[in-house]
Amino acid sequence: MSSTPKGQDTVKVDLGGREVTVPRGGLYDRYRMSPDLDAIARDPRVSGVDFFRQLPKTRVDSPIGSTLTPNFYYTMSTARLTMLAPSKAIRTRLPGELSPLEPVPGLGLVSVMFFRYDVCDIDFYTEATVGIAVKPARHGKLGFLDLVTGLKNDHLDAYVLSLPVSSEIAQVRGHDGYGFPKWVTDLDVDIDDSRTTARVANGTGGVDLALSAATPPQRAYASGERVGSLTSYTRINGEWHSTLNQTHVLNAGTARGTRDVALRLGEGRMSDDLRSLKPKRTIRFDVMTEGQAALHMPVPTSVPSRNS
Repeated sequence: MSSTPKGQDTVKVDLGGREVTVPRGGLYDRYRMSPDLDAIARDPRVSGVDFFRQLPKTRVDSPIGSTLTPNFYYTMSTARLTMLAPSKAIRTRLPGELSPLEPVPGLGLVSVMFFRYDVCDIDFYTEATVGIAVKPARHGKLGFLDLVTGLKNDHLDAYVLSLPVSSEIAQVRGHDGYGFPKWVTDLDVDIDDSRTTARVANGTGGVDLALSAATPPQRAYASGERVGSLTSYTRINGEWHSTLNQTHVLNAGTARGTRDVALRLGEGRMSDDLRSLKPKRTIRFDVMTEGQAALHMPVPTSVPSRNS
Protein backbone atom coordinates (compact mmCIF):
# COMPACT_ATOMS: atom_id res chain seq x y z
CA MET A 1 0.00 0.00 0.00
CA SER A 2 1.32 3.44 -0.88
CA SER A 3 1.93 5.68 2.14
CA THR A 4 2.21 8.97 0.22
CA PRO A 5 -0.57 11.00 -1.42
CA LYS A 6 -1.18 10.48 -5.12
CA GLY A 7 0.95 12.76 -7.24
CA GLN A 8 3.45 13.50 -4.47
CA ASP A 9 7.07 13.26 -5.60
CA THR A 10 9.07 10.72 -3.60
CA VAL A 11 12.60 9.41 -3.20
CA LYS A 12 13.80 5.96 -2.16
CA VAL A 13 15.93 5.50 0.96
CA ASP A 14 17.59 2.46 2.53
CA LEU A 15 16.84 1.41 6.10
CA GLY A 16 18.95 -1.56 7.09
CA GLY A 17 18.53 -3.20 3.68
CA ARG A 18 14.84 -2.28 3.36
CA GLU A 19 13.98 0.24 0.64
CA VAL A 20 11.22 2.69 1.50
CA THR A 21 9.82 5.81 -0.15
CA VAL A 22 9.66 9.22 1.55
CA PRO A 23 8.41 12.62 0.31
CA ARG A 24 10.98 14.42 -1.83
CA GLY A 25 12.02 17.61 -0.04
CA GLY A 26 10.49 16.43 3.25
CA LEU A 27 12.29 16.52 6.57
CA TYR A 28 13.73 13.02 6.21
CA ASP A 29 14.91 13.65 2.65
CA ARG A 30 16.56 16.93 3.67
CA TYR A 31 18.03 16.09 7.06
CA ARG A 32 18.21 12.29 7.53
CA MET A 33 17.33 12.68 11.24
CA SER A 34 19.89 15.50 11.75
CA PRO A 35 17.53 18.49 11.66
CA ASP A 36 18.23 22.20 11.38
CA LEU A 37 16.22 23.33 14.41
CA ASP A 38 16.37 26.99 13.39
CA ALA A 39 14.78 26.15 10.04
CA ILE A 40 12.11 23.95 11.66
CA ALA A 41 11.30 26.73 14.14
CA ARG A 42 10.29 28.90 11.18
CA ASP A 43 7.54 26.43 10.19
CA PRO A 44 4.25 28.13 11.19
CA ARG A 45 2.92 24.78 12.45
CA VAL A 46 5.73 24.52 15.03
CA SER A 47 5.26 26.62 18.18
CA GLY A 48 8.89 26.33 19.29
CA VAL A 49 11.93 24.05 19.45
CA ASP A 50 13.38 24.78 22.91
CA PHE A 51 12.39 21.30 24.11
CA PHE A 52 14.59 19.72 21.44
CA ARG A 53 17.62 21.93 22.03
CA GLN A 54 18.01 20.20 25.41
CA LEU A 55 18.10 16.74 23.77
CA PRO A 56 21.28 16.26 21.74
CA LYS A 57 21.09 13.45 19.21
CA THR A 58 23.55 10.57 19.22
CA ARG A 59 24.40 8.12 16.45
CA VAL A 60 23.77 4.45 17.18
CA ASP A 61 23.88 1.18 15.29
CA SER A 62 20.51 -0.53 15.02
CA PRO A 63 18.64 -3.18 13.00
CA ILE A 64 17.72 -0.38 10.56
CA GLY A 65 21.37 0.63 10.16
CA SER A 66 23.24 3.57 11.62
CA THR A 67 20.77 6.21 12.79
CA LEU A 68 20.45 9.23 15.02
CA THR A 69 18.35 9.09 18.19
CA PRO A 70 15.99 10.36 19.47
CA ASN A 71 13.41 10.82 16.71
CA PHE A 72 11.86 14.30 17.09
CA TYR A 73 8.15 15.08 16.74
CA TYR A 74 7.78 18.87 16.48
CA THR A 75 3.99 19.13 16.18
CA MET A 76 1.64 16.32 17.17
CA SER A 77 -1.77 15.58 18.68
CA THR A 78 -3.06 12.51 20.50
CA ALA A 79 -6.22 10.95 21.93
CA ARG A 80 -6.29 8.20 24.57
CA LEU A 81 -9.12 6.13 26.00
CA THR A 82 -8.14 4.40 29.26
CA MET A 83 -10.24 1.41 30.31
CA LEU A 84 -10.49 -1.06 33.16
CA ALA A 85 -10.18 -4.73 32.17
CA PRO A 86 -9.97 -8.01 34.08
CA SER A 87 -6.39 -8.90 34.99
CA LYS A 88 -7.15 -12.51 34.03
CA ALA A 89 -7.92 -11.48 30.44
CA ILE A 90 -4.91 -9.15 30.33
CA ARG A 91 -2.50 -11.87 31.45
CA THR A 92 -3.53 -14.06 28.51
CA ARG A 93 -2.04 -11.39 26.20
CA LEU A 94 1.08 -10.53 28.19
CA PRO A 95 4.43 -12.32 27.99
CA GLY A 96 5.15 -14.23 31.18
CA GLU A 97 7.81 -11.76 32.26
CA LEU A 98 5.39 -8.82 32.47
CA SER A 99 2.57 -8.16 34.93
CA PRO A 100 -0.45 -5.87 34.57
CA LEU A 101 -0.61 -2.60 36.48
CA GLU A 102 -3.61 -2.98 38.81
CA PRO A 103 -5.34 0.07 40.30
CA VAL A 104 -7.44 -2.42 42.29
CA PRO A 105 -6.91 -6.17 42.72
CA GLY A 106 -8.16 -8.11 39.72
CA LEU A 107 -8.45 -5.12 37.40
CA GLY A 108 -5.82 -3.69 35.08
CA LEU A 109 -5.57 -0.75 32.70
CA VAL A 110 -5.71 -0.96 28.91
CA SER A 111 -5.80 1.86 26.40
CA VAL A 112 -6.61 2.76 22.84
CA MET A 113 -4.60 5.67 21.45
CA PHE A 114 -4.57 7.66 18.24
CA PHE A 115 -1.71 9.88 17.06
CA ARG A 116 -1.29 12.53 14.39
CA TYR A 117 2.28 13.67 13.68
CA ASP A 118 2.08 16.80 11.54
CA VAL A 119 5.78 17.72 11.61
CA CYS A 120 8.45 15.17 12.50
CA ASP A 121 11.85 13.85 11.46
CA ILE A 122 10.28 11.08 9.36
CA ASP A 123 7.53 13.30 7.87
CA PHE A 124 3.77 13.34 8.41
CA TYR A 125 2.04 10.14 9.48
CA THR A 126 -0.73 8.84 11.73
CA GLU A 127 -0.75 5.94 14.14
CA ALA A 128 -3.02 4.00 16.52
CA THR A 129 -2.40 1.50 19.28
CA VAL A 130 -3.96 -0.96 21.69
CA GLY A 131 -1.74 -1.24 24.75
CA ILE A 132 -1.59 -2.63 28.27
CA ALA A 133 -0.26 -0.73 31.29
CA VAL A 134 2.34 -2.93 33.02
CA LYS A 135 4.42 -2.79 36.16
CA PRO A 136 7.93 -1.41 35.58
CA ALA A 137 10.09 -4.41 34.72
CA ARG A 138 12.76 -3.73 37.34
CA HIS A 139 10.66 -2.04 40.02
CA GLY A 140 9.60 -5.04 42.06
CA LYS A 141 6.36 -4.64 43.99
CA LEU A 142 4.48 -1.47 42.99
CA GLY A 143 2.60 0.27 45.77
CA PHE A 144 -0.64 2.21 45.42
CA LEU A 145 1.11 5.56 45.89
CA ASP A 146 3.55 4.67 43.09
CA LEU A 147 0.60 3.98 40.81
CA VAL A 148 -1.18 7.23 41.67
CA THR A 149 2.02 9.22 41.17
CA GLY A 150 2.70 7.55 37.83
CA LEU A 151 -0.80 8.24 36.52
CA LYS A 152 -0.80 11.84 37.74
CA ASN A 153 2.61 12.65 36.29
CA ASP A 154 2.21 10.71 33.02
CA HIS A 155 5.02 8.26 33.75
CA LEU A 156 3.83 4.83 32.70
CA ASP A 157 5.13 1.53 31.34
CA ALA A 158 3.33 -0.41 28.61
CA TYR A 159 3.22 -3.45 26.38
CA VAL A 160 1.77 -2.85 22.91
CA LEU A 161 -0.45 -5.39 21.15
CA SER A 162 -1.10 -3.57 17.88
CA LEU A 163 0.34 -0.44 16.28
CA PRO A 164 -0.85 0.32 12.73
CA VAL A 165 0.66 3.33 10.96
CA SER A 166 0.00 5.25 7.75
CA SER A 167 3.54 5.48 6.33
CA GLU A 168 6.11 3.02 5.08
CA ILE A 169 9.11 4.55 6.86
CA ALA A 170 7.24 4.55 10.18
CA GLN A 171 6.37 0.87 9.72
CA VAL A 172 9.91 -0.24 8.89
CA ARG A 173 11.53 1.84 11.63
CA GLY A 174 8.94 0.78 14.19
CA HIS A 175 8.88 -2.92 13.32
CA ASP A 176 12.51 -3.60 12.45
CA GLY A 177 14.14 -0.98 14.64
CA TYR A 178 11.94 -1.02 17.74
CA GLY A 179 10.27 -4.43 17.66
CA PHE A 180 6.73 -3.02 17.63
CA PRO A 181 3.81 -4.87 15.94
CA LYS A 182 3.41 -2.31 13.14
CA TRP A 183 1.75 -2.56 9.75
CA VAL A 184 0.68 0.01 7.15
CA THR A 185 -2.98 0.81 6.59
CA ASP A 186 -5.28 3.72 5.78
CA LEU A 187 -5.52 5.63 9.03
CA ASP A 188 -7.20 9.00 9.50
CA VAL A 189 -6.79 11.05 12.68
CA ASP A 190 -8.21 14.57 13.06
CA ILE A 191 -8.00 16.40 16.37
CA ASP A 192 -8.93 20.01 17.09
CA ASP A 193 -10.34 22.01 20.00
CA SER A 194 -13.91 20.89 19.36
CA ARG A 195 -13.82 17.40 17.84
CA THR A 196 -11.65 14.28 17.85
CA THR A 197 -12.16 11.64 15.15
CA ALA A 198 -10.15 8.65 13.99
CA ARG A 199 -10.64 5.72 11.63
CA VAL A 200 -8.39 2.71 11.18
CA ALA A 201 -9.04 0.65 8.05
CA ASN A 202 -8.73 -3.12 7.89
CA GLY A 203 -7.23 -5.15 5.06
CA THR A 204 -10.38 -4.98 2.94
CA GLY A 205 -10.98 -1.24 3.33
CA GLY A 206 -13.61 -1.64 6.03
CA VAL A 207 -13.45 -0.33 9.58
CA ASP A 208 -11.11 -1.94 12.08
CA LEU A 209 -11.55 0.69 14.80
CA ALA A 210 -13.11 4.17 14.81
CA LEU A 211 -13.51 6.99 17.32
CA SER A 212 -15.75 10.04 17.37
CA ALA A 213 -15.79 12.32 20.40
CA ALA A 214 -16.08 15.83 21.70
CA THR A 215 -12.61 17.13 22.56
CA PRO A 216 -12.29 17.82 26.30
CA PRO A 217 -11.65 21.49 27.21
CA GLN A 218 -7.97 22.20 26.73
CA ARG A 219 -5.50 23.78 29.12
CA ALA A 220 -2.37 25.50 27.81
CA TYR A 221 1.00 24.62 29.37
CA ALA A 222 4.16 26.68 29.18
CA SER A 223 7.14 25.14 27.37
CA GLY A 224 8.79 22.65 29.70
CA GLU A 225 6.00 22.75 32.30
CA ARG A 226 4.61 19.28 31.61
CA VAL A 227 6.82 16.51 30.26
CA GLY A 228 5.62 12.92 30.59
CA SER A 229 7.21 9.62 29.67
CA LEU A 230 6.14 6.21 28.43
CA THR A 231 8.42 3.18 28.56
CA SER A 232 7.45 0.35 26.20
CA TYR A 233 8.84 -3.19 26.34
CA THR A 234 9.54 -5.20 23.19
CA ARG A 235 11.61 -8.18 22.13
CA ILE A 236 14.22 -7.65 19.41
CA ASN A 237 15.93 -10.82 18.17
CA GLY A 238 14.58 -12.61 21.23
CA GLU A 239 16.05 -10.14 23.74
CA TRP A 240 14.06 -7.68 25.86
CA HIS A 241 14.44 -3.97 25.14
CA SER A 242 12.86 -0.83 26.57
CA THR A 243 11.93 2.23 24.53
CA LEU A 244 11.55 5.65 26.14
CA ASN A 245 9.13 8.18 24.64
CA GLN A 246 9.19 11.67 26.21
CA THR A 247 6.08 13.77 25.57
CA HIS A 248 6.12 17.56 25.87
CA VAL A 249 2.53 18.65 26.50
CA LEU A 250 1.48 22.13 25.30
CA ASN A 251 -2.34 21.92 25.16
CA ALA A 252 -4.31 19.06 26.72
CA GLY A 253 -7.47 18.14 28.58
CA THR A 254 -9.21 15.19 30.23
CA ALA A 255 -12.83 14.03 30.45
CA ARG A 256 -13.84 11.53 33.13
CA GLY A 257 -17.19 10.67 31.58
CA THR A 258 -17.82 9.06 28.20
CA ARG A 259 -21.15 10.67 27.29
CA ASP A 260 -19.63 12.34 24.22
CA VAL A 261 -17.29 9.48 23.28
CA ALA A 262 -18.16 6.81 20.70
CA LEU A 263 -15.68 3.99 20.06
CA ARG A 264 -16.67 1.63 17.26
CA LEU A 265 -15.17 -1.84 17.04
CA GLY A 266 -15.18 -3.38 13.58
CA GLU A 267 -13.26 -6.25 12.02
CA GLY A 268 -9.48 -6.29 12.21
CA ARG A 269 -6.39 -6.72 14.34
CA MET A 270 -6.98 -3.74 16.61
CA SER A 271 -10.57 -4.65 17.40
CA ASP A 272 -9.60 -8.29 17.94
CA ASP A 273 -6.87 -7.24 20.37
CA LEU A 274 -9.19 -4.95 22.30
CA ARG A 275 -11.96 -7.55 22.49
CA SER A 276 -9.49 -10.12 23.82
CA LEU A 277 -8.83 -7.85 26.83
CA LYS A 278 -12.55 -7.76 27.71
CA PRO A 279 -12.61 -4.08 28.78
CA LYS A 280 -15.32 -3.31 31.32
CA ARG A 281 -15.59 0.47 31.19
CA THR A 282 -13.76 3.62 30.13
CA ILE A 283 -12.50 5.67 33.06
CA ARG A 284 -10.93 8.66 31.28
CA PHE A 285 -10.49 10.29 27.89
CA ASP A 286 -7.35 12.34 27.36
CA VAL A 287 -6.75 14.56 24.33
CA MET A 288 -3.63 16.58 23.58
CA THR A 289 -4.37 19.01 20.77
CA GLU A 290 -0.77 20.23 20.69
CA GLY A 291 2.40 18.58 21.88
CA GLN A 292 5.89 17.40 20.98
CA ALA A 293 7.85 14.23 21.60
CA ALA A 294 11.27 12.60 21.55
CA LEU A 295 11.28 8.86 20.80
CA HIS A 296 14.54 7.20 21.80
CA MET A 297 15.91 4.06 20.19
CA PRO A 298 15.37 0.93 22.30
CA VAL A 299 18.04 -0.24 24.71
CA PRO A 300 18.59 -3.75 26.14
CA THR A 301 16.91 -4.22 29.50
CA SER A 302 16.62 -6.88 32.20
CA VAL A 303 13.09 -8.24 32.49
CA PRO A 304 12.88 -10.82 35.30
CA SER A 305 10.39 -13.66 35.21
CA ARG A 306 6.98 -12.88 36.71
CA ASN A 307 7.42 -15.75 39.13
CA SER A 308 10.99 -14.96 40.16
